[in-house]
Amino acid sequence: MKRRNKKNSEMPLLGHIKELRKVFLIAIYAVAFGTVVGWIVSDYVYRFLADPITRISGVAFITTTPMEPVLVKLQVSVVSGVVIALPIILWQIWSFVMPGLKKNEKKYIYFIVPASVILFLGGAAFAYYGVLPICLKFLLFAGSSSVDYTPFLTKASYLKFILTFMIAFGVVFQLPVILLILMRLGFLSPKTLAKYRKWAFFAIVLLTVLLSPTPDLLTQFLMAGPMYLLYEISIWIGFLITREKKVKPSKKIPEAKASVKKPDDKKANDALISEGNKIEEKAEEARLSDEDNPADEDRFSDEKTVTATSKAGEGQVE
Repeated sequence: MKRRNKKNSEMPLLGHIKELRKVFLIAIYAVAFGTVVGWIVSDYVYRFLADPITRISGVAFITTTPMEPVLVKLQVSVVSGVVIALPIILWQIWSFVMPGLKKNEKKYIYFIVPASVILFLGGAAFAYYGVLPICLKFLLFAGSSSVDYTPFLTKASYLKFILTFMIAFGVVFQLPVILLILMRLGFLSPKTLAKYRKWAFFAIVLLTVLLSPTPDLLTQFLMAGPMYLLYEISIWIGFLITREKKVKPSKKIPEAKASVKKPDDKKANDALISEGNKIEEKAEEARLSDEDNPADEDRFSDEKTVTATSKAGEGQVE
């Protein structure tokens, strides 16, 4: 797939709209193709998503409507299609935006996009492998000591639950990217973040209460802990990025050009002075030899004029 030319940044508005339309069309085609592939592998994908719940004994899946299995299969296919088409979607957005950015702005994009994707996938993986097994046992059997019961889950409700759970953790793990962007823009500094740690912890707790997919304290604690750890990591990364480089003051020499030209000017002035001295000596000799020849007064006066001119030049040089 070819990358768009830099000339796209100088297109008129209609040209940009056409390019944006092309981006949307390619993204839709990619998602459609991915959905077809996702329909084929949807059973394996749902089995993978349901693995944390199937490992718990005494829990069974049920369906409450005849359409539920087909709808769940279709939802899993669409989600799988988006994941499969995600590299193409990101490349289309990348190729559309990059030609219009400046060199320093491209540096930020090179950092933000990969870091954001990696952190989102890391948050989703942490939720699936670390948090879900603990939270599911706690949520399903929290009141089992009082009354015996058998947990039943519908396929649709569990799919919605686990997708919300993983997406919420993926969004929460974007905190370092957001903080580093604010620090690079000058709105925050590592010292400010370190100074207000207590308030930041309080804000993180409130944020986890709002973003947590379940209202239980265990899930909120498991979300707030990594989030605060990422906050501390962001501070240290911020200190490394925003460390002020010691710049040595540059000493400007205002007469640098004149100093370079001085040796040449001095040589020229010395040559002029020596030439004037020679002319003066010749004039003096002519005066002494012509004292007895009054007919050469005009010649003597001319040589005197030359001597005066050479002296005037010597005075200017001095």
